[in-house]
Amino acid sequence: MGETTLRIDAERNRQRLLQAGREVFAARGLDATLNDVAHHAGVGVGTAYRRFPNKEALIDAIFEQQVVELESILHEALAEPDAWKGLVDYLERALAMQTRDRATAQILSGRRVTPEQHDWSRDRLAPLVDALADRAREQGVVRPGVTGTDLIFAQIGLTAVAATISDGAGGIDRDDVDDLYRRYLRITLDGLRPVHDAELPGPPLTTEETHRVLQRRK
Repeated sequence: MGETTLRIDAERNRQRLLQAGREVFAARGLDATLNDVAHHAGVGVGTAYRRFPNKEALIDAIFEQQVVELESILHEALAEPDAWKGLVDYLERALAMQTRDRATAQILSGRRVTPEQHDWSRDRLAPLVDALADRAREQGVVRPGVTGTDLIFAQIGLTAVAATISDGAGGIDRDDVDDLYRRYLRITLDGLRPVHDAELPGPPLTTEETHRVLQRRK
């Protein structure tokens, strides 16, 4: 009975640290320490290091959670019969997740992630993003040249816009700063629509090229 209780307590502390890590890293980025996370979780530093030997191990566990959540969002978007609505829902939900969580944005843009993690997340997410773009093209709701990698880089750009606004918002007297990225999302969505006559300049990066680019962003 005592050993079972210890295992339950250990798992409970692990989950508390995971949740606290997401909250601390979301607010402060990945430069926060494991000590910061332990304090936020209300557990001792020793307990934190027993559950996660270092901060990178905690980041790895959080990364796995984030990929699973994004995978779920993508599956729900693909289950939507209307390809345009599915694409918009995906971008809105994925960007909401990344703009409120700096760690997610940093990880998904290639920072603090190992090549093995990149391979794993690419294999899980890239086919779904590609399928979303392919289906939108087939239904004629996006420009003919739009690909899954275009959607990835649109997200990277929009999360950078959101971070720039948030970091410099101290002198702005308005209460919608955290949602300003939605304005630029709408402009981006309008640019995806097939109402433009001009062809897109140059071919898109392939999935493999995108993967290589993001691997180098440490």
